[in-house]
Amino acid sequence: MTPTRRLVCSAALATLATITLPFSGAFAQDAFPTRPMKLVVPYAAGGGTDAIARLVAQGVSEKLGQNLTVENNGSAGGNIATQQAASAAPDGYTVLMANQGPMVVNPHLFKSVKIDPLTAFDPLTLITAAPLVVVVPKNSPYKTVKELIEYGQKNPGKLTYGSAGNGSASHLATVLLAQEAKFDAVHVPYKGAGPALNDFLGGRMDFMVTTVPSVLGLIESHDARVLAVTSKTRAKKFPDVPSVAESGWPAYEATAWYGFAVPKGTPKDIADKIRTATVETIKNGVVRERLENEGAEPIGNSPEEFAAMMKAESARWAEIIGKSSIAMN
Repeated sequence: MTPTRRLVCSAALATLATITLPFSGAFAQDAFPTRPMKLVVPYAAGGGTDAIARLVAQGVSEKLGQNLTVENNGSAGGNIATQQAASAAPDGYTVLMANQGPMVVNPHLFKSVKIDPLTAFDPLTLITAAPLVVVVPKNSPYKTVKELIEYGQKNPGKLTYGSAGNGSASHLATVLLAQEAKFDAVHVPYKGAGPALNDFLGGRMDFMVTTVPSVLGLIESHDARVLAVTSKTRAKKFPDVPSVAESGWPAYEATAWYGFAVPKGTPKDIADKIRTATVETIKNGVVRERLENEGAEPIGNSPEEFAAMMKAESARWAEIIGKSSIAMN
């Protein structure tokens, strides 16, 4: 081949490369996901957060054609799992189950938190929000939430309650209840609602404020009795159960919420694909029915709306935690 012909061929190949490379990149993103993804849940298996995570993950897996596998880690109030998710490659293959504790409470509660969850992740969507329930074991002497609180007021430090972990929705909902009703109780944190409820059944605590999915089976089997819901008004799931607000503490309100987020810098088209699959999952069919049956409300808002909500929640819980004077190492 002559030098001139070699030069022409090289130029043609270079031109072809500049044409095909961008197309190949676009094709790779269009094909996402090409392998299983991971959903990091910062609580132990068996609790309310885990139940909702697995329910939604199954639907997202079906829509994206790849498994979204749940990985649980409730250590350090969920901080370790959250930090690991934040440091994962921003490629869409790691998704965080973002909820109240790790995202907006722990930065104000734990001195050892090494990231700002509000800036370390790109929010995708708020999946659902739901009231919690105040429950006691079936043999408890307390028949109403007022009886429980009045005992706590008259006997400081004599009541014991468990939670899904320091900074969890169940923990902070109880802290807020104690603030509003002016009573003291001893907190026993666990690595998820599941382990806490095991001790609850064993009679090793007086009460819990916990998520509906985590305790629904025990309520239906009459091993737990619901005294109140934490929403302002009664919940559709428990129409005969009063709210804490209507029981004498009108300013009280607490909810548990759950959303999806991905590591900061995840390509927008990939993030959008995960979000679309998530919203379609929670808005239709069996998943929507399951959420509503467990007292939750499917939401599926925009990333911007989810980010704004978390910012407001962070400010709210910073004030509550400041008043309570609780802090962790």
